[in-house]
Formats: sequence, structure tokens, C-alpha cells
Amino acid sequence: MYSHDTFGLGHLRRCRAIAHHLVERHKDLTVLILTGSSIIGSFDFRSRVDFVRVPGVIKLRNGDYTPLQLHIDIDETLALRESIIRHTASMFDPDLFIVDKEPLGLRGEVADTLRMMRDRGVPTVLGLRDVMDDPDLLEPEWERKNVMPALTDLYDDIWVYGLPQIHDPLAGIRVPDSVRRKMTYTGYLRREVSLDGPIYQTVKIDAPYILVTPGGGGDGEMMVDWVFRAYESDRKQPYPALVVLGPFMPSDVQADFMERASSLPDVEVITFDAHMESLITNAVGVVAMGGYNTFCEIMSFDKRALIVPRTKPRREQYIRAIRFQELGLVSALSADGGTDTDQMITALRHLPQQPKPSEVVVPGLMDGLDNVDRLARRWIARPRRALTLAEKRA
Repeated sequence: MYSHDTFGLGHLRRCRAIAHHLVERHKDLTVLILTGSSIIGSFDFRSRVDFVRVPGVIKLRNGDYTPLQLHIDIDETLALRESIIRHTASMFDPDLFIVDKEPLGLRGEVADTLRMMRDRGVPTVLGLRDVMDDPDLLEPEWERKNVMPALTDLYDDIWVYGLPQIHDPLAGIRVPDSVRRKMTYTGYLRREVSLDGPIYQTVKIDAPYILVTPGGGGDGEMMVDWVFRAYESDRKQPYPALVVLGPFMPSDVQADFMERASSLPDVEVITFDAHMESLITNAVGVVAMGGYNTFCEIMSFDKRALIVPRTKPRREQYIRAIRFQELGLVSALSADGGTDTDQMITALRHLPQQPKPSEVVVPGLMDGLDNVDRLARRWIARPRRALTLAEKRA
């Protein structure tokens, strides 16, 4: 599996969930994840799942990339990443190659590897989340990256980790029929509580609490501040809040929130927990920005949720939040009209009274992992000659 992971947690956590499910179902299967995530070592992995981390890069506000840690030129960093990906895939010689979300990888870094897989007869799959972006933004981006020829020539299958009745990730853009025929909707990827590793025990507050999570946290300051102001203004909120800031929130912003929480007996703050599933089980409700993985957790654990989506630089979270709200699965609160404190106070008080997602029946909603297993098994079962070590090195 390949995940470019320049920022955030979404791609890595999606790949990890799929990998764990596959090795659990197949005792002779091994999964190797190629990733650029800087915090992949914070997560636990099941037996027969491992990872290779390529040098990290981050995206600047102007759209350019820069190395995360290495003091070398960005072009050299990207060339190094491309070489590691290609040679690792060559030596591992997989029976199936899955790419998460970015069809050609970061700056096209996985294109040569995809061509190598095609020449070797290795089936290749692109995994897409339920919502990519507003079509007015996605289409020119994909045209610039020359994505459609890659979908036509380099991929055997396209798995959409969602349902067509909820959203078509390629709606509104021109897609060849040959590409459409490759698309299979799997349903969303169910999550379970991990039994591995320590489980966080709250210090200041008791469960049940409202869990506040901006995901990776890099763009979550506005949402967290909005919630903080509500607790600072309303000292009689019925439930305390556990706020998980996220590992990518700037350290000075984290410090400011921790300082504010020190004077709030009903607000507890932690920076990061790799076992978010265990935190969500004790929550009476969830306040989140609405990334893909957070929605999967909310649905998996049947939690009431208030979604405060971002709208820039992508509208993905907003599109997902509005659609799920239309179905009655969550409530949504947009910041486009401002972040009025009283509005958040009312929303937090109403959150524990919302219907649970399970009160809305959506057939196949959380069947994603079982369907991914079925689809993967079909490709892996195809006969293919294993290469010798010399052939892998050629």
C-alpha cells in the first residue's frame, strides 16, 4: 500500500485499518505500507503489517513543498522518495498494489512504480475516499496532474470507500466510461477499539464527556477555540469536554489552549492519542471537523456528532458534513457566517439530545472492510509467478 502523507492523519489511518483487517482475515498475507507520515511510529501495527517511511515533506501555504527534516533541496527529496518507493516495491514484489487517494502520488512519485507493476502483471488499485473536493477545484487539479490517462492505463480497479447514494467522489467532472466501469463502492470502513497499547485515563474530568477532535490538528485552531469560548462563557455545560488537539497543531497554539484549559475544571486537553477509538467509546457526543476517518469512527461507535467543517483549501469536509446532515446522521455548524459563541453553546447543549446515527437506516453503510477484503481476495487469487531475487533487482 502507498500513502503520500504530507500532512494530517487521514491517509495513514485509512491504510492501517485496511491492512489490519486483511491480515486478520488471511493468516498467510503480509502488508507493507509505504508512507511519508512523520508520526507513523506512534501507531501500533499487527503482526504481518509493517511500513517503510520515505523522507517527509510538508506543503507550504503558497502550494509549494519543502522537506520536513532533511536539509536538502526539495527536488532531491522528491527524487529520493521516488527511488525508495520504486525499489521497495520491486523487492517486495507484491501480489496487489493499492494507492491511497493520490493517483500518481506526490508530484507523480509513484508513476514509475505503477508502470513497473503493470509490466510485471501486478494488479493495481486506487482507493478513493467518499468525497474528494468540489468539482470546480478537483477537475483542473487532475487535468494539471494528467490523472485521467493514469486511471485509464495504470489502474485495474478503483475502490470508493463510501456509497453512491451518499456521494460520488467524481461527480461533476468528465470521466471516461472506461474509468467509471472500474469504480466499485465498498461502503465506509468500520473501526474497532484496539486492544493493543495503553488506554488514556482522564485526569480532570469523568466520562461521559464530549470529545473534541480536529483530527491532525494542523488546521483545527478555529474549531477548538470556538468550543473553548463556549465553555469559558457557559459554566454550566451539562457535560465536560476532552479536547485532543492533534499532533500537527503548532506548538504555540497547543500551549495557549493548555493554558486556557488550566482554568476550566470541566475541560481536559491532550495533544494526541494513537487510540482514538478508545476515547470515542466513552463520549456522549463528538465535535469534529469532519475528515473521513472521524466520520467512520462516529458511525462505527454510533455517536452523536456536531461537525464543524473547514471550507479551505478543500471543501471535502463541508460537502461530507452537509450530506450526512441531510440524511440525519449528524448535525453541522458552518463557520462561514462567523463563530458566534452563543451559537456553539446552544449546539453543545443540544448535542447529547440528538438522535443517534443508528436511528437512520442506510443499507451497507459500514460494510467497507468486508467488501475490500472480498475485492482484494479476487485479485490476489489470480495466478502469478513469483520473481527470483535476481529478477527483482534487475
